[in-house]
Amino acid sequence: MSIIAVQHVRRMRGGSQSHLMRCSDSNCYVVKFRNNPQHIRVLTNEMLATRLAERVGLPVPSTKVVEVGSWLIHRTPELHIQLAHNVTLCEAGPQFGSRYVVNPLKGQVFDYLPVEMLGRVRNLEAFAGMLAFDKWVGNADGRQAAFWRRMPEKRYTTAFIDQGYCFNAGEWSFPDYPLHGVYARNEVYEHVRGWDSFEPWLSRIEGIAENTIWEIAKAIPHQWYDAGQEALDELIATLIVRRKCIRSLIEDFRYSPRRPFPLWKSEGLGKGGD
Repeated sequence: MSIIAVQHVRRMRGGSQSHLMRCSDSNCYVVKFRNNPQHIRVLTNEMLATRLAERVGLPVPSTKVVEVGSWLIHRTPELHIQLAHNVTLCEAGPQFGSRYVVNPLKGQVFDYLPVEMLGRVRNLEAFAGMLAFDKWVGNADGRQAAFWRRMPEKRYTTAFIDQGYCFNAGEWSFPDYPLHGVYARNEVYEHVRGWDSFEPWLSRIEGIAENTIWEIAKAIPHQWYDAGQEALDELIATLIVRRKCIRSLIEDFRYSPRRPFPLWKSEGLGKGGD
């Protein structure tokens, strides 16, 4: 079910030129538009990947189809896409919305925390689960995270945001380089001691039912994929097969020059490995 954008709040940083908007359910959403500078398919990527991550229990924002009317666009000068000296109005119609992780009036959100503050993140272990997920969906970008807290809490919670470059953005391919889809700093992986550190998320991804993946894909508006249903079907079929590859892709990262898991001493791919 879609919701309606009722007020523009502010522009967001990032290459997709998204906008924070208040919507008809009284919540704020980061809205990505179909004519964003990256690719129309990033809307499909966002909804498909975020809802799959949600299904396996990873901390991601809830998602909605957000209807943005032409009336609001024409009366809001900030609702435009800018490339060099060219300015284009954002498109009206169904757009992708990611719920802002905390009410802006009741909490704080940071996209970076100093190393010495990572101990105040209550779900830091989820970075390992998100790594497994990003390897599955072929995230071609670095892993993005938001650290948020409600006032007056002192501890932070991580939410994993920005799934637009899963499936290699608009390419819908899987180059699978070892450093794709990983967080910029090894400190978030220091707790990893073996395959058990990726649970329960890794087993949930490997065991997710095919019909669950297809059902999530069916809910994506057809206006968000430009090459038709056949291309989306091929993407889903590939994703189903890739459930068997995740452990070997994690191993590639493990033995990369980053050496991200200093406490992991055991060998082998473990349960489900080849």
